[in-house]
Amino acid sequence: MIARIARIFWNLRPPAGWNLPVLLALGVFAGLVAGTAHVSRATSYLSDDPRACINCHIMTPEYASWERGSHGRVATCNDCHVPHDNIVRKYYFKAKDGARHASMFTLRMEPQVIRMHEPGQKVVMENCLRCHSNLFAGTGSDVSGPVGLASAAVHKDDGRQCWECHRETPHGRVHSLSSTPDARVPPLESPLPQWLERSLSQEKKP
Repeated sequence: MIARIARIFWNLRPPAGWNLPVLLALGVFAGLVAGTAHVSRATSYLSDDPRACINCHIMTPEYASWERGSHGRVATCNDCHVPHDNIVRKYYFKAKDGARHASMFTLRMEPQVIRMHEPGQKVVMENCLRCHSNLFAGTGSDVSGPVGLASAAVHKDDGRQCWECHRETPHGRVHSLSSTPDARVPPLESPLPQWLERSLSQEKKP
């Protein structure tokens, strides 16, 4: 196996005289990738920290409304917006959704008002039922009261979603960029290293 891998790498080697240019090109490419990952805070998306969501300014209304709502005390963004049945599906969904968001923001296709697409709605619905499963215990002959009625509707799978009734949870009804221009969220940290920031600030001093 090792010999086969070594043979593949040997066959991919550059022609004689091209070793140095190819190494330099690979080094520049690796540096650009690392720099882009650092500036975009790419590693933050591997965590469950809600502040990763506000790397993109368009998410500030969602962050502010979540932080000040009831879910801000008990759940993070990933508790609702990514699958939790297994880790492979969780990070596959994050990668797929993140690539979609990044391409839209890069191409300036982002809408003024964020709306979930269908795969995201299914995941959020799964997590609503997962977290609030204690509210849906009454089914069958022991259905009684509003909790039982909600349980019966959910278990019939009639296509209704939790937020059709709970419209203010957790982001409210009005949360576009133009309606919340001064939403207070944690400021983004500078991607510049501290030594470079200090050097630049000293140069600006008279």
